[in-house]
Amino acid sequence: MDSATTDAGEAAAPQSLLSRSHRAIMRLRIQRFGLRTRILLMFSIGFLALSIFLAAITYSFTKSTLVKQRDRTSVEQALRDASVALNELRASPASAQSVIKVLSSLGIQRPLLNYRDAWTPGAPRFGPDVVPDALKTRVLKDGVPARMIITVDGERVVVVGVPLPEVGASYFEFSSLSEVNSTLRSVGLSLMFASIITTLFGVVLGSVASRRAVKPLGDAAQAAKAIAGGRLDTRLETSEDNDLRLLANSFNDMASALQQRVERDARFASDVSHELRSPLMTLAASVEVMQARRDEMPERAQAALDLLVGDVARFQGLVEDLLEISRFDAGAIRLHLEDLHVAEFVRQAVAVSSLPATPLTVTERAERLIMQVDRRRLARVIANLIDNARLHGGGEPEVTVSEADNDGEPLGHVWIALEDHGAGVPIEERQLVFERFARGAVAGRRSSSDGAGLGLALVDEHVRLHGGNVWVEDRLDGEPGARFVIELPAEEVGV
Repeated sequence: MDSATTDAGEAAAPQSLLSRSHRAIMRLRIQRFGLRTRILLMFSIGFLALSIFLAAITYSFTKSTLVKQRDRTSVEQALRDASVALNELRASPASAQSVIKVLSSLGIQRPLLNYRDAWTPGAPRFGPDVVPDALKTRVLKDGVPARMIITVDGERVVVVGVPLPEVGASYFEFSSLSEVNSTLRSVGLSLMFASIITTLFGVVLGSVASRRAVKPLGDAAQAAKAIAGGRLDTRLETSEDNDLRLLANSFNDMASALQQRVERDARFASDVSHELRSPLMTLAASVEVMQARRDEMPERAQAALDLLVGDVARFQGLVEDLLEISRFDAGAIRLHLEDLHVAEFVRQAVAVSSLPATPLTVTERAERLIMQVDRRRLARVIANLIDNARLHGGGEPEVTVSEADNDGEPLGHVWIALEDHGAGVPIEERQLVFERFARGAVAGRRSSSDGAGLGLALVDEHVRLHGGNVWVEDRLDGEPGARFVIELPAEEVGV
């Protein structure tokens, strides 16, 4: 007994583990579906289960009713026919065959008569051999009317036995259940189609319900996307539904708090930048005066003055960048658009940059491209990229202007690419470099003490304001370095 119990426990443990694993896998599979799909599945499965349950109950009730009705009809018919047989045996007691003929002439197709221990069937298939022994005992020996449902050659029939003790006989009659089975098949087919229609209705209702249930979430997602895009005044409409109103109010409160925080930070940056400009201008003027008398200073003072000049210049650039960023945050940027030839504009922008001798390559088709941009702001973009390459990318960049690779589609954009010879930008940091004050891990490889991390952030802001895009990737020739690409809308002229 102990050994058997141990073996059973060891066998049950893996089965329990498999059962838990199966349930865990099913939960993971369900969790992969989205909310809308889960709602649709719940409605569909619920309506399917409900339709199957109702169909099963309806079929069972119908079957029970039909069988009982047929059984009662068969018993009543058998009793009437037994009275006929009794009267015939009283009239002509010597002939059981004549009784069967009389019953057949009345339309009774399957009579069976036991008279003086002799069996006389009215149909060859329905003789004494098919009558169950229990029914024979009940009718012949006990003298009690009885009935049973049996199968004869694949056909379901009700056999009813009626004792006729006055004449020493017993009467049996077989009634077919084929009509009942046919009716049940029709009912089952109808219930199956009704279940399918009900399930499809559940699918449609689930689709509508899931769409209505997910719509507030979609509205919230769109509002969140708008806020992320800079439209901080975006709010959700309140609803009469208590739950949705709670969601909308909470979202709107969060958006209001976020808007106030961003506006407060933007005002702070703008105010600080404005307040710094006055002392900075005074400091810059003082440095210019000192530079005018630089030759009269000792050597150590000259070195200190050079450091001061560099820091003041860097400070001025930082303040200007902060002012520009604050204008973006305040939504005060207004573009002064004009049509410019791409190649000629880039040549001019490179010529006035910190590295005017930067090599420039323009494709033949790019020479015919024009774009609608703000000249000053886009020149600032190119200047910032060249400054970034000078400070962090080896100091020898190359600029290329070409049509965008549109995979055979009509030309719609131009690429202004700048490649440097620095250490490159790791894949995981290629989005980070365009964020404000993005130094951190990137600074350890691509920066010196110059720069405050706003140059590339301004590049991204200006390019997006023009409806373009900017990204960084590896050099196309496989050499170490980074390739910054500006993509802007452009049109080809002169074709």
